[in-house]
Amino acid sequence: MLISLIVVVLVLLVLVTASVRLVQQYERGVVLRFGRLLPEIRQPGLRLLVPFADRMAKLSVQTVVLDVPSQSTITRDNVTIGVDAVVYFRVHDPVRAVINVQNYLQATSQVAQTSLRSVIGRADLDTLLSDRNRINGELKDVIDAPTEEWGISIDRVEIKDISLPEGMRRSMSRQAEAERDRRARVIHADGELQASTKLSQAAAAMGETPGALQLRLLQTVADVASEKNSTLVMPFPVELLRFLERSGDPVPTTTAGPAPFSAAEPDDPAGLGTTATPDTPSNGAAVPSPGTDLRDQGER
Repeated sequence: MLISLIVVVLVLLVLVTASVRLVQQYERGVVLRFGRLLPEIRQPGLRLLVPFADRMAKLSVQTVVLDVPSQSTITRDNVTIGVDAVVYFRVHDPVRAVINVQNYLQATSQVAQTSLRSVIGRADLDTLLSDRNRINGELKDVIDAPTEEWGISIDRVEIKDISLPEGMRRSMSRQAEAERDRRARVIHADGELQASTKLSQAAAAMGETPGALQLRLLQTVADVASEKNSTLVMPFPVELLRFLERSGDPVPTTTAGPAPFSAAEPDDPAGLGTTATPDTPSNGAAVPSPGTDLRDQGER
């Protein structure tokens, strides 16, 4: 009797162990009885099953982070790039995740890889670099279409990195430098235009007051002299010359015109005008003879 009692207790323990299952809070249980699906989904807690008849599959309903490996693809503008992404999804229907697909994790990973290559192939490089939100939304819709039948809900898809060829990186760097240089030149030209307008207005204002130019000159000299490492050469001010010209008496000046041109004479075969003799210059003044005393002429 004791042996029989021990055997019965052991059998009961085996049956209880085979019939009791623990379902965690983040899990849901799908029960198959003799291979047929039971409509009721087991909720978290201790659940009893029919020993050796029921088989329960537990699925996590947490959000799964799936890392999509880098995919080498060609964009629409024929640029070869490598793109890797990350997919956030969760199981919202455990029954379809068990019945409709063999391994939903592997299936979702393969769909994400093929969809990533497909979406990147339909976009050009500039769109990938500047409008990632639209690419992420399109990629989410493409992945969510087949996984919806598997009871998988795609929460979010993000492109992590885009690896470009080295030559393309250098070209984009030169393009960015050229764009920055163009903007700097435009800003510099705009500044020169505004400065020229202000300088013309300042020149007009200084032209109305003659002393303003002299004051501006003295201010420039003071600015240069503050460094104390240069030699200053002060030009003679033009205003002072004008002042002296206005204040002084005008000095009469005579201008000598050219000698009249006469017709050619017989003794002047070249036709250069009157011929001057050794004692008479061409302007009519008397030339002293070699023996004449110049002091006597001065006294006379």
